Amino acid sequence: MKARSRIPSVSLASGAALLGVAGAALLVLAARRSRRAGETDPNRNTELAQLEGTPIRRYYTGRNLNRAVSIADLRAMTHKRLPRFALEYLEGGAEDEQTLLRERRAFADWRFCPRTLVDVSHRTLEAEILGGGAPMPLIIAPTGLNGVFRGRADVELARGAAKAGVPFVQSTMSNDALEDVAKVRGVRHWWQLYVFGGDEVWRALLDRAERCGCEALVLTTNTQIFGDREWQKRTQAAPDRLSVLSALETLRHPAWLAGTVLRHGMPSFKNAVEFLPEGRRGFFASSAWIRTHQPTSLSWDTVRRIRERWKRPFLLKGLLSLEDVRQALDSGVDGVVLSTHGGRQLDWSVPALDVLSAARRLVGDRMALYMTGGIRRGTDLLKAIGLGADAVMVGRAPLYGLCAAGAAGVERALEILRREAHDALGLIGATSPLELRRGFLVRAAGGDLPLALAEGAAQPFQPEPHGLWRDRGTAPPH
Repeated sequence: MKARSRIPSVSLASGAALLGVAGAALLVLAARRSRRAGETDPNRNTELAQLEGTPIRRYYTGRNLNRAVSIADLRAMTHKRLPRFALEYLEGGAEDEQTLLRERRAFADWRFCPRTLVDVSHRTLEAEILGGGAPMPLIIAPTGLNGVFRGRADVELARGAAKAGVPFVQSTMSNDALEDVAKVRGVRHWWQLYVFGGDEVWRALLDRAERCGCEALVLTTNTQIFGDREWQKRTQAAPDRLSVLSALETLRHPAWLAGTVLRHGMPSFKNAVEFLPEGRRGFFASSAWIRTHQPTSLSWDTVRRIRERWKRPFLLKGLLSLEDVRQALDSGVDGVVLSTHGGRQLDWSVPALDVLSAARRLVGDRMALYMTGGIRRGTDLLKAIGLGADAVMVGRAPLYGLCAAGAAGVERALEILRREAHDALGLIGATSPLELRRGFLVRAAGGDLPLALAEGAAQPFQPEPHGLWRDRGTAPPH
C-alpha cells in the first residue's frame, strides 16, 4: 500500500517538473520568436523594394563579421547578444525619445544632387584632425559604462580606432584605466572630462591625462543634470541595482555573461573610483553617486580655469546654441562639438545637424567644428562634412561593432562607414568630401524632390570656405 501511495505522488512531481520544463521551453521559444520577428522586419527605408511584404528582409545576426555589410547588421548582432538592461542603456533616449528620433531623421532632410561624367578614379576621404592626418574625417566619440557590453571595452575601442587610424575619445565614465588605454599601440588618445565633486577631482584627472600623453581634452557641458531616461530606469529596482527580472533575464545571454561578468567581474570606474566614498564604489552605486555630484554651477568660468591648466587642444562638447558657439570663440578653446548627448539629455532638442551650417558660418576658420548624433551610414558622414563639419564623432555605430566582436567589430564598423562614404563620394561625382560644399547638397522641402527643385523650393547649400577650404579662393567670414 505504501509503495502504491508513492506512485501517484512521484507521477505528480514528475508531471509538474515536465510542465515546468515545457513552460520554460515555451518561454524561450517565444522569446526567440519575438527576437526573430524583430530581426526579419523589413528596413523601413527599403519598403518600396517589397511587394506585399516580400521578399522578407533580414539583418545578419551570426558571428561572421565579413557578413555584416552594414551598421544595421552589427546592431542586429548586438541586439541578439546583449541582455535587456544593457540594450536599453545603449539604445535609449530621454523621455519620449523625440530628440533621438529627430537626430536620425535630420539626415533625410538633405539629398545629394550628383554630377556625372566626372573623373572620380582618384578620390579620397583623407582629412586633417587637430593637425594630424586621418584616413577619414571621423572620431570615435566618448561613451561611458562600456564595461556592461564587454570586458576591457575601452581598450578594445582604442584598438579598433588605432587600426582604422582615427582618434578615440575615452570617457571619464569609462571602465578601463587611462594608463591601460594609453598603452594601445598607435592610438590617438583623447580624454573626455565630466566635472564632478570638487575642483581637485578634475585637476587630478587632467594631470593623469597629460602624463598619459592624451592629445586633446573634451569637456562635456550638457550633463550636469542627468537626463530622464525612462526605459533605462524600468530595468532597475533602484539607481544602484537591477530589478530581479532584469537580473534573471541576463541568464538568457550566456555569451554576454562569459565575456563580461564571469571573465572580468563587475566593471568599475577605474578613473574615478579614488574620488568616491567608501561603500559607493560598486558599479551601479558609483554611477549613481557621480550623477548626483556633478555641479550645476558649471560655467564659462570653469572653462576658463580648465583652459589655464590644460595647454593642449581643448574642445567643448554639447553645444547647440549659436550664442554658446559664439562665446566659445571668445573663451580660448580650440573647437566645439555640436551634440545632444545621443538624445539622452533634454528631449525635444534641436539636432546637431540642423545647427551645423549656421555654426560653420559663425566660426569660419577660427576653430574646429565637429558634430555627433545619428550617424549610421557613410552618406551621413558626407552630409555632415558638406554642411560644415570638419569631422564627425560617432558613438553608437562603433559600439555595435564592439558588442558584436570586440576590437575587430569596431574596426569592421569603421570600415563599413569608410567604404560607404568612399563609394558614395564617387557616385556623387566628387573626389573629396571638401567638394560637397559646392552645390552637391539640396534641402528637400517636402514632397517629391525633383518637383521641389523645379519649383525652387529647395536650394543648393553653398557655405563659405573656411579652414581646410582656404584654397577655394574666397576669404572666410568674420
